[in-house]
Amino acid sequence: MKTTETRFGSVEYNPENVLEFPDGLIGFAQFHDFIVMPNEKDGPLFWIQSVDDPEVAFVLTDPTNLFQSYKVVPDANERETLGMTEKDECHILSMVTVHEDREVTLNLQAPILFVPSHNRAIQVILEKSPFSTREALPEVIYSDY
Repeated sequence: MKTTETRFGSVEYNPENVLEFPDGLIGFAQFHDFIVMPNEKDGPLFWIQSVDDPEVAFVLTDPTNLFQSYKVVPDANERETLGMTEKDECHILSMVTVHEDREVTLNLQAPILFVPSHNRAIQVILEKSPFSTREALPEVIYSDY
């Protein structure tokens, strides 16, 4: 076990469970290793925290529970970066933003593709998506947060 300082205080984590972003995240290319923070509340939102910088953390959710028509299939280059085989599952995650006016939105134009069997993830940009970077999150989802 290792310990890292986070915006939430000291957190112990198993280095084998670190979530690796080989290419970093959009705007944060220098950060590759994240831990999933323990979720104290039941619900669809969770935090990932950079192992390298305690100030870098993001709220994520699975958008497919909220947007039934939302689907992203990794292409050959993305599958290679993720180290995927035909048997590997790939989950879609979206970044959640809370704006100054307390509006909560999802970035559905730049989803995160996550392969749990390898603990690898990449953020991709969907060029011809009908979804935006600011899709409104139904208030019922986050009213308890």
